[in-house]
Amino acid sequence: MALCLGFSAQKSQWKGTITHEGDVVVVNNPKKPVFGEGAFTIGEDLSIRKVGGTDGSLFSRLWYLAIDDEENIYAMDQGETRVKVFDKKGIFLRTIGRKGAGPGELQNPNNIFISSRPELVVEDYIRNLTYYTPDGRYIRALSTVRIFPIGILLDSSGRIFALRNIQNPEKPGKEVDLYDQNLNFLKTIVTIPQRRPDSSLIEPFRSSIQWALLHDGSLVVSSGDEYELDVFSVEGKLVRKITRDFDFVRITDEDVKQSVPRVPEGRKLVVPKNFPAIRSLTTDDEGRIFVGTYEKRGNGIFVNDVIDSAGRFVAAVALKGNPQVWKKHKLYAIEDDKDGYPFIQRYAATWTWK
Repeated sequence: MALCLGFSAQKSQWKGTITHEGDVVVVNNPKKPVFGEGAFTIGEDLSIRKVGGTDGSLFSRLWYLAIDDEENIYAMDQGETRVKVFDKKGIFLRTIGRKGAGPGELQNPNNIFISSRPELVVEDYIRNLTYYTPDGRYIRALSTVRIFPIGILLDSSGRIFALRNIQNPEKPGKEVDLYDQNLNFLKTIVTIPQRRPDSSLIEPFRSSIQWALLHDGSLVVSSGDEYELDVFSVEGKLVRKITRDFDFVRITDEDVKQSVPRVPEGRKLVVPKNFPAIRSLTTDDEGRIFVGTYEKRGNGIFVNDVIDSAGRFVAAVALKGNPQVWKKHKLYAIEDDKDGYPFIQRYAATWTWK
């Protein structure tokens, strides 16, 4: 079964503009992509969901995925506090980690990464980064308590990117800081001012910071309501801004009901007219950026813009939920079946343009 919204392989001229703001390249994209229907399709390739066809799910609370160069699949099951490993055919291989406070044990595991060493790195939220060999042997733990990160990204060389609250109470907001593989501070890459949260308000549609690492170790960040991506080089310097002529998606009464079934007494629900432009960011191993939008093509199916390595809006694809990993022309996603059980879905992507 193919799940796709592609764009035609017939080559057409890109109608955007490229300007410069000092040393920063500014890529302004038009509303429509370069290619039309048929240029990019994806089809279901592998599902990992139930044990031996029995009732129930293989996963308790499936959280994040990582894929190594042999296409082995590492799945963080947060509900069971361990990583489950499968080969590229979906055959179960092993588990890594377990609940506990000792060496190699996990408390509240979040994201997972594969470094080029290779190592499996588990972000144990706010507590530490725990390192294992691919076969599950514990290597070390690196405490993150002193920097108190909201989120962590690791590039293939092991450098650590931390999203943190700005410590100055006079300047509320967040910042992305870069550290070496031993958590020695290198530099602040970007500071994002934000107004101070108001505990009396419920703001379910407030824009959030989206970020992802590109294949060469550079970083792409989106913040605010507008369609804008900031790309920072490996050295942490802003080198490119990517924008697109974009129609915002209106927030409906049904969206509000699904997000906030009930407003607690004493609090106020704040609902803007539109969703933010960007709901998610992922990247692949060829330099493309996949920008998840709130534009829908069905229940739970959202349009993702495809931005090429030069920053041009070249195509779009409709996907269930949020993509997790793009690697070797395959997409790995976490989805729910009709009974609400989570499973891993792999799609094979076909690109018919160069």
